[in-house]
Amino acid sequence: MDLSIELSGIKLINPVIAASGTFGYGEEFERFADLRRIGGICVKGTSARPIEGNLPPRLLPTASGMLNSIGLETIGVDAFIRDKMPFLRNTGCAVFVNVFGFNEDEYAEVIDKLNTCDGIAAYELNISCPNTKHGGIVFGQSPRLTEQLTKMLKARARRPLIVKLSPNVTDIAELARAAEEGGADAITVANTYLAMAIDTDTFKPRIHTITGGLSGPAIRPITLRMVYQCVSAVKIPVIGLGGITKAEDAVEYFLAGASAVQVGTATFYDPRALLYVLEGLENFLRKRGLSSIHQLVGQMKK
Repeated sequence: MDLSIELSGIKLINPVIAASGTFGYGEEFERFADLRRIGGICVKGTSARPIEGNLPPRLLPTASGMLNSIGLETIGVDAFIRDKMPFLRNTGCAVFVNVFGFNEDEYAEVIDKLNTCDGIAAYELNISCPNTKHGGIVFGQSPRLTEQLTKMLKARARRPLIVKLSPNVTDIAELARAAEEGGADAITVANTYLAMAIDTDTFKPRIHTITGGLSGPAIRPITLRMVYQCVSAVKIPVIGLGGITKAEDAVEYFLAGASAVQVGTATFYDPRALLYVLEGLENFLRKRGLSSIHQLVGQMKK
């Protein structure tokens, strides 16, 4: 059985990747799961300088998922290279570095520094940040800014560039095309959905920042639709992310055309979630007499 894939020139032993922000830097999960068995780790968002993040409460379980407002807490690129990459180089799986900034210069600074660091397979751009030089408009909500930022960073990057799209837009396919036009090697669909919750006893918001990002099984049907739309709109690979807790969830994304998947919120309640998804995929293929994950991709019947 062959679960290996090639994603924008990157060879992965399987298409199951740990999503950014939910798997730390991998070392936090080492005692629970054999990291050599997963396709890759997308580490916590990395910025030019350290960020403390938001005040608590900033995590809230929901009926079918989780609401979070961590606030892009990060140790910064210098500490990441110095303190985290030595461990990540020896995990045995591909390392994807999620990159963010609040203006073009900050993104460029992070990419330039990461270019000199060994052991990284690709960069994943988080474009769900407000552009402080352009009136606070979110990069990922503007096709023009998405294309411009992607183009500028693609020219600097010495590794494949994956753009992580925000679902908080009217037409995600338009943003996918903008990323492709900018030179993106692949796209991740998608980030969390803007949401909120209120405590009916205290009448106060349950999250300190009032709103946060919704993730988990509740968002899967919506994100699946977005993955399908993006696959239909672009020629570059699409990575599906949103609400995957078992193999059948991942299979839906593959059938919709995703080339790989990321598992995120599920690891909060089960640190071995990625391995369960992977083992389930192997069983799924075996039961149906399939020998390769490629036999599922884009095979939804209409």
